[in-house]
Amino acid sequence: MGRFFGCVLFSIVLLGCGSRTWAQTDVAVSVLGAFNQSTSGSVINQSPSNQAGFLIEARHIRNPLVGYEVTYAYNRANQSYTNNSVVCSGVNGCFGPTSAIVPANAHEFTADWVASFKVLTLRPFVLAGGGALINVPVSGTLLSTTYGCNLLVCVTNTTSTPTPTQSEIKASFIYGAGVDWTVLPHLGLRFQYRGRVYKAPDLATAFSSTGNFTSTSEPVIGAFFRF
Repeated sequence: MGRFFGCVLFSIVLLGCGSRTWAQTDVAVSVLGAFNQSTSGSVINQSPSNQAGFLIEARHIRNPLVGYEVTYAYNRANQSYTNNSVVCSGVNGCFGPTSAIVPANAHEFTADWVASFKVLTLRPFVLAGGGALINVPVSGTLLSTTYGCNLLVCVTNTTSTPTPTQSEIKASFIYGAGVDWTVLPHLGLRFQYRGRVYKAPDLATAFSSTGNFTSTSEPVIGAFFRF
């Protein structure tokens, strides 16, 4: 009986030591590149621009299969909408296509599950989660094109006017993988790739979005501080 309790106590001690070995709580600040996918609808093409941003993470690892983090990310998320339809009349020539350019900021808040394992000074990890993507326009410009020809000359005219905009909140799904490299006892570098899937935002009231799902690829590099 004494030997049995001794084995139980020894096992508990081993589990405790293993937990301390695997456990990690850290905060990280990183820079990212947001590379966005264009989408198309029936007559609408939507093209977000590629931009830089930053990512802040608070992460806790309990064991190789159980970890979690909360994040905040920011990047510019300028949107370009183009309506390819053209309307022509015998008197006034043709009108179209029209386009809208909307400078915007993207704010994202997520909660992610993290699985990782430790090998010497390296800790590879994978993650998946979700959250809210908030697109906030800064301004908007509507570009309209008219053109027509007679027997002597063809004329094309493009006008630029402000266009109303609106903010939108979209659900987003996050996935990714990376590695932590411990450089000093409490300081290290984090290299990761994150993917974001969400519905294309509708920011210009004169246009509808394509309504399709789109994605953003984010290579990320930063530093973490481990408590």
